[in-house]
Amino acid sequence: MQAVLNTYKNVVEELEGLISRLSDADNAMKNEIENKIVHMGSDAVSCLVNVLPDISGPARGVVAMSLIRIGEEAIEPLRKKATASEDFQWVANYLISEIG
Repeated sequence: MQAVLNTYKNVVEELEGLISRLSDADNAMKNEIENKIVHMGSDAVSCLVNVLPDISGPARGVVAMSLIRIGEEAIEPLRKKATASEDFQWVANYLISEIG
């Protein structure tokens, strides 16, 4: 159990670091960050879904595209977040339609 918690904590910390670098990143850096996030795969999904409503600008676009590229693993967490937040429903529905 501790190993799972440590892995999750490491993923969250890495994602926070990557996302924080997006505000002043050029296009090449944005692409590199997006690829790193996508490479994390399903481990990153819950964190990405949770931060998406609270970010804007380039960071929001990269996080959204990362979820689309991660694919099927993102659908259920997006649906759950949409159920919990009416304001997030249109974002979740859009991303799910892009995944499908």
